[in-house]
Amino acid sequence: MGYRYFICDVFTNTRFGGNQLAVLPEANGLSDTQMQQVAREFNFSESAFVLPPEQGHARRVRIFTPAAEVPFAGHPNIGTAFVLATIGSFGSIDGPITVTFEEKAGLVPITISQRSGAFWCELSAPERLSLGKTVSAESLASAVSLDADDVVTTTHLPQVASVGLPFLMAELKDRAALTRARVNAQRFDALAAQGVTPDVHLYTKSADEFDIRARMFAPFDGVPEDPATGSANCALAGLLRHYGDVADGTVSWRIAQGVEMGRPSVLEVHAEKRDGIVVGTRTGGASVLVCDGVIDVG
Repeated sequence: MGYRYFICDVFTNTRFGGNQLAVLPEANGLSDTQMQQVAREFNFSESAFVLPPEQGHARRVRIFTPAAEVPFAGHPNIGTAFVLATIGSFGSIDGPITVTFEEKAGLVPITISQRSGAFWCELSAPERLSLGKTVSAESLASAVSLDADDVVTTTHLPQVASVGLPFLMAELKDRAALTRARVNAQRFDALAAQGVTPDVHLYTKSADEFDIRARMFAPFDGVPEDPATGSANCALAGLLRHYGDVADGTVSWRIAQGVEMGRPSVLEVHAEKRDGIVVGTRTGGASVLVCDGVIDVG
């Protein structure tokens, strides 16, 4: 049976930049095995499968990497909302609208609006910030082929943070260190043996047109490097607000990712603090439609 698909580039307004995504807007009838096979066939960092809702919201969305299903991810939500808006699934969009996707991590509200004549989508993470284990600068550095003194620990040690999907966050001293980072598979195994997620999000503070530059490695999920990771950058925003000394309110960052792998991406992230607690995080960006077609499944 044939299923229509759309491929878009997410967190970019330039085709062949950003993070690639395959969206199947009518995936009803596909088994878990078939969804995994389709995701492996496209071999993007994630593919999204749109299903009828079970709780009365806009759609149910399932997200697969080439290796496994994940409960939540950023660019699949942004890209799926963009594709459904583009093909008219939500009707005419004359002003901002909010749709909610049902996912394994919970409900994901997404606001769809227009910027410069194109759809702009922004999601709210399904969970509040949660913080997990820390690891030493030495352990983190060895996993990404750097020296311990490349890792900045004045704000926080390398630490697991999640707003629906956990990542090990680490700050690096400069862009040169970020550029040099490479996966050391044995040391990633060592992180996993410590009970720490081997999905590593590195960042460095920037003083150019971006506030932060970042890279994300998830080799155990079949993603050697991700060009744009909305879920990780949402968690990073929450982490920075948690440790920041700025008063209650919302702080925003403009983040560059994917530059080192030739797929530059731009993410806007926001984190809100209330009564000293991070209560919500958001990320948004543009997308570009690349192609569509039909894939035969079994």
